Amino acid sequence: MKNRSQYYTRTAQILHWLMAIIFIAAWIIGFYSGNFLSYDVDGSFKGTVITLHKNIATVIIFLVVVRIFWRYTHPAPELPNTMSPTMKRLAHFGHLALYFMLLALPITGCLFSWSAGHPAPVLYLFNLPTLISENPEITAIVKPLHIYISWAAGILLAGHILAALKHHFIDKDIVLVSMTKQPK
Repeated sequence: MKNRSQYYTRTAQILHWLMAIIFIAAWIIGFYSGNFLSYDVDGSFKGTVITLHKNIATVIIFLVVVRIFWRYTHPAPELPNTMSPTMKRLAHFGHLALYFMLLALPITGCLFSWSAGHPAPVLYLFNLPTLISENPEITAIVKPLHIYISWAAGILLAGHILAALKHHFIDKDIVLVSMTKQPK
């Protein structure tokens, strides 16, 4: 087996940061619309914000599939030898959990939209095919599931960011740098 680079490929880096921006934007917009907006008399403003949230968040479904394929065909750099085996296992588990969240969150969001009788639009270009019909019983299940998963994903993302910052500023290793630069 050939030696793995200490750095992620440029494609992996672009996918990582693009998905991070999209996920954080969709999470903030979803949080804002779910907690701070009430419908106008005609429901227009909150509906517009929720539609923006959906148009951004559905892109993650496509990107995570590309990213998983890329990761499968281009292994991640090895973690530093300064990390204990337990910390390496926790880092691996954390990444698997992030991938799970990146799939589960938009899928439950789509199920929520469809079961409530709404489309799941992608970048204002097209709607994902509706896989289930309007069904209030399903909505009653997937709405709270989507909300709980969003909170779990937000907490997991915060942990991911804090771990990257710890590696950079405290451990002074190249874990964060491996996702931002290429070797010279």
